[in-house]
Amino acid sequence: MIEVRHCRSLVAIAESGKLASAAERVHLTQSALSHQIKAIEAHYGLTLFERRRSGLQFTAAGERLLTLAREVLARIGEAERDLERLKGDTSGELRIVLECHTCFDWLMPVMDAFRQHWPEVEIDLVAGFHADPLALLAEGRADLVIGSKPANRRGLAVVPLFRFEILAVIANEHRLRSKRRIDAADLQGETLITYPVPEPRIDLIREVLEPAGIRLPRRTAELTVAILQLVASRRGVAALPNWGVRNYVEHDYVLAKRIGPSGLWSELHATMPAALAERSFAQDFVRIVRTICARDLDGIELLTQPEAPRINSAPSR
Repeated sequence: MIEVRHCRSLVAIAESGKLASAAERVHLTQSALSHQIKAIEAHYGLTLFERRRSGLQFTAAGERLLTLAREVLARIGEAERDLERLKGDTSGELRIVLECHTCFDWLMPVMDAFRQHWPEVEIDLVAGFHADPLALLAEGRADLVIGSKPANRRGLAVVPLFRFEILAVIANEHRLRSKRRIDAADLQGETLITYPVPEPRIDLIREVLEPAGIRLPRRTAELTVAILQLVASRRGVAALPNWGVRNYVEHDYVLAKRIGPSGLWSELHATMPAALAERSFAQDFVRIVRTICARDLDGIELLTQPEAPRINSAPSR
């Protein structure tokens, strides 16, 4: 007989495509998750998955149970939100600051889904570029920061979201167009086009160029499309998240290359005051981010989410 825990496992497998990643999401070992799936298959006498190079592929029986799992979990979510409303403590505000500006591309459907779940909560974006987004939390001008994992600051909860690859973006006619990957030395003499943020927050500079002793002239633009226009017109090169450049690459506007032998990877986390992290609507916002991004963004890996957000108790630096 299928249970709620089985529903969560099936959805995790569907969203990750890999048993190991799904096991992390539902806080099981890979072996325990395999036994769980085998028990379901034995109960119904049907195979739920086929193993392929691209990952696990649901059979017709698996797809039917996956549909059921999503319906059940959605209804449970609705009931839990209704129970929170009965407590009378669902109003609030969620002002979001983006450290990673290409996050805007996927944040809109997240915010739309959140508004449907929590119409009582005001949700909005804090406009502009901010050298220290976390300072806005301390000043009471924002409620949640989406960005890299912060250094320890007192009273903040940090919730992991997902890991993604940063790609080097070059013009179609660029001298490096035939290379399968781009290394630090290949970028010598180029102009780097970035968002107008401090250099320590730029992964390519911090993780690739500085260790190689390479410093590039830099040009900035506030919009992703503006950066890509400059790249396409051979004004320089850029380094952007895979989801931010996918459509442009597919339409042959620019080329995207892996950086280094294993790629340049970064992580996104949600950081908020500890008191806010205990609110149901804030927890649901994080869940929606992870669910929608796992569904819509190719090439990301959900980070293991702890049972409770990590709360920093160290003094501010």
